[in-house]
Amino acid sequence: MEITVLGATGGTGRQLVRQALERGHVVTAIARDPARLDVPDTPRLARVAADVRDPEAIARALAGAGAIVSGLGIASGEAPGALTAGARAAVAAAPGRLVWLGAFGTGTSAPAAGAPTRILLRTFMRGELPDRVGADAAVLAAGGTVLHAGPLSDGPLAPARRTLTLAEVPRRPFPARVSRATVAAAMLDEAESGAHPGMTLVPLGR
Repeated sequence: MEITVLGATGGTGRQLVRQALERGHVVTAIARDPARLDVPDTPRLARVAADVRDPEAIARALAGAGAIVSGLGIASGEAPGALTAGARAAVAAAPGRLVWLGAFGTGTSAPAAGAPTRILLRTFMRGELPDRVGADAAVLAAGGTVLHAGPLSDGPLAPARRTLTLAEVPRRPFPARVSRATVAAAMLDEAESGAHPGMTLVPLGR
């Protein structure tokens, strides 16, 4: 399977690239500086330089993508807008499957989050919330799948991991921490299966 990874040099993006290669996929890794991707070269890996804020460059990079998975985030000190721009470009590329990373407690998962979580997100993500919600909405409207993760860690892949629909998420005051490796695995599961088009899922692991 051919998988294109957006935000390939970020914490989750690196996990997406590594795990996709381990699963035997052909990977196109897109980032502003793909040389920063610390993954050994292989004939199944193509590194492509493109910025989601450059519409022409990102359109060229995504053209013909079979499946797009996104590890895009908002870098510290960066103005919001990258997520919405990336989502619009990914949707316009019309891939066979589109899997997007979002944050639990925002947009569609806000009702499933406890009130303390929603308050914290409004406080600490105030400037980027519209960008996150807008990006998710664009992906869902196009039939893509959005995974809403809780606080991310750099821990290993959880041995007991699961991916839930919003209706199945246990109610807690705060979302459970989950490793980027576990989130990446859940995203790749969905890219491979295409089982939940137009839905928001929540990866959990311990």
